[in-house]
Amino acid sequence: MSDDLAVHDSSGNVFEDMGMADADERLAKAEMARFVRNTIRDRALTQREAADLLGLQQPDVSDLVRGKLSRFSRQRLERMLNALDMEIRIQVGPRPTWKNHAGITVQHVGSF
Repeated sequence: MSDDLAVHDSSGNVFEDMGMADADERLAKAEMARFVRNTIRDRALTQREAADLLGLQQPDVSDLVRGKLSRFSRQRLERMLNALDMEIRIQVGPRPTWKNHAGITVQHVGSF
């Protein structure tokens, strides 16, 4: 193993760090899917029970919990969060000066 490994600071978005297109959108979807997955886990729902609650097929829930998100739009993930009684609020404001470009951020809060 080589001791000459390059270490780089993260931007906070792994998709951006990998140079992927639509990095903010990808991170937003991943975070929303994580909230869905965590809620399913916290409620101790089976994939079948989660599918019934979310209006999905069980294989779709399997893909979701494994992070296979290509078939899930952000709007679809929003509907899932609402089905799990999660409130979604969208806030719009100026880009923080420390960011290179405006983007999308998903954040979990305890309550509104």
